[in-house]
Amino acid sequence: MKIIIVGASGTLGKHVTAALKSNHEIITAGSKSGDIQVDINSPESIGKFYEQAGKFDALVSTTGHGHFGPLTAMTYADFMKGINSKLMGQVNLVLMGQHFINPKGSFTLTSGILSEDPIVLGSNLSAVNGALEAFVKAAAIELENGVRINTISPGVVEDSPGYFPYFPGHIPVTMARVAQAYVKSVLGAQTGQVYKVF
Repeated sequence: MKIIIVGASGTLGKHVTAALKSNHEIITAGSKSGDIQVDINSPESIGKFYEQAGKFDALVSTTGHGHFGPLTAMTYADFMKGINSKLMGQVNLVLMGQHFINPKGSFTLTSGILSEDPIVLGSNLSAVNGALEAFVKAAAIELENGVRINTISPGVVEDSPGYFPYFPGHIPVTMARVAQAYVKSVLGAQTGQVYKVF
C-alpha cells in the first residue's frame, strides 16, 4: 500500500510512520522536510504536492496549527490561524486528494479532544476540531469509489509535556495508543468515524 503521511516528522507523525513503514511504501511530507514538501496553508502548494506524489492508497494528516490563547484577547487574525491551517489545510488535502486517491483508499485526519472537552485558552482549537469532525462525517457519505475518511481525536499526548499544565486532570495518552488509532483507520474498513484516544 502506498501511504502518504503529511506531518511525518512531527510529534504524532513520526510514531504513525514507524507503525506503518514495515509493511507499506511510505511517502513522507512536511513543510520543510520529508520526501515531498507541502504547505497546507496554500492550495497551490497542495496541488503541486499531489502532482508530484501521484496516485496513492492512503493519506494520513497529522499536521495543522491553531491559536492557543485567551478568548478575551483573541482577534480575527488569531482565530483564522486555526481555520487556515488545521481546518482548511486538512480539508483541502481531501478536496484535492480525492482526484488522486485510488479506489477503496482512505484519508485519515487529525482533530483532538478539545472538540468536546474544552480547556482555558483552547477555544480556537475547540472550534477547529469540531468542524473537522463534522466534515469527516459528511464527506464519508459523498466520497466515491469506496474511498473512506476518518479522523483521530487524541487527548494530550505523552510526548507534549509542555501542554500538561493546560490540561489539569487529564492523563496523557501514550504515543503507542495514538499511533494504533491511525493504523486502525488506514488498514480497517470503517468510514466517517471519529476515533477518540484519551
